[in-house]
Amino acid sequence: MNLSNLKPASGSIKSSKRIGRGTGSGRGGTSTRGHKGAGSRSGHKNKIGFEGGQMPLQRRVPKVGFKSINRVEYVGVNLDVIQALAEKFNLTTITFADFQAHGLASKNDLVKVLGRGEVTSKIEVKAHAFSATAQKAIEAVGGSIEKL
Repeated sequence: MNLSNLKPASGSIKSSKRIGRGTGSGRGGTSTRGHKGAGSRSGHKNKIGFEGGQMPLQRRVPKVGFKSINRVEYVGVNLDVIQALAEKFNLTTITFADFQAHGLASKNDLVKVLGRGEVTSKIEVKAHAFSATAQKAIEAVGGSIEKL
């Protein structure tokens, strides 16, 4: 096997419609455009979302709320999850790389530590943001936080 005899899997390549190649082709004459009207003429364009004069979907659906384009979204990780990680893998320092490695965040996420649950061991946590209750709980046990 080499590059000269590679072929795609059978059935994966479909030949394109050949339009305007005579009446015998089944697609000659009007070339699949029908008779008369704007759609049969060259240069005809329809607006995206145009529904033939019916009220378009983007106009008939009610608009509610507002989402700022400058919003910063965080992935929340609670204290009980951090405590479970620390116990399971004997960690004293938990970094963003640890959150990634254990599937709690992906590489472009920002992590915020939230206050559900409790921490029983001294842990140093490095994340992008911390809630006030999480910060108090970590520092109450002698741990420390570092904002990335």
